[in-house]
Amino acid sequence: MTADIELQYFFDPLCGWCYASAPALAGLADTFGEKLTMRPSGLFVGGRPISSIADHAWRNDQRIQSITGQQFSEEYHRNVLLAPGGIFDSGPATLALTALGERDSTLEPRFLHAVQIARYVEGRDTSVIHEVAEVAARVAAEHGIELTVETLAERLRSDTKLRDRALERMEDTQRQMNNLGIRGVPQIIAVVDGEPHVLGSETLYHGPAGLIAVLNELSATE
Repeated sequence: MTADIELQYFFDPLCGWCYASAPALAGLADTFGEKLTMRPSGLFVGGRPISSIADHAWRNDQRIQSITGQQFSEEYHRNVLLAPGGIFDSGPATLALTALGERDSTLEPRFLHAVQIARYVEGRDTSVIHEVAEVAARVAAEHGIELTVETLAERLRSDTKLRDRALERMEDTQRQMNNLGIRGVPQIIAVVDGEPHVLGSETLYHGPAGLIAVLNELSATE
């Protein structure tokens, strides 16, 4: 008998290693659909000058690229990391992900990938509300949901209920991480017949095929 399986993906939109796991996450989203729950951790929520982390971030990004092949472009380096007065804040992207999830939870992993590509490949500053709103509106439109950039941007700026829901999600994620004894993101948890299994971040860096095989075996043997 095949066990019931649910997946929980722990992440932050500005985490370079989470971007490294994007191909695996895409495979999970396609294979498991609504059984995949996105858990934003809030790791990088709260503005700080990007100049304070730019050199460290670029070195880390180059390491990620050499290990996984995920692209970090010169446009990203120049327009985001070296932007005068730039801010490092995953709050806008976390809010947008939550707003899309209100319409359709399966849009959340798709938005995450799109906003990662916008940042790391296209060199768009995804700590800026309007940039994030443009990405979110495009993802929504691709799935038959009509949202204007201006309306969504205004929600990200001033919708206190949306902000409260996003904060509640992040706090719940942090509680779950504490309960499971896990640190850092990305992390993938498989809940099989109610029993959580921590698969660890390394399983996420080599594409979807091996990870899905592990999950299918876990589901079949429980």
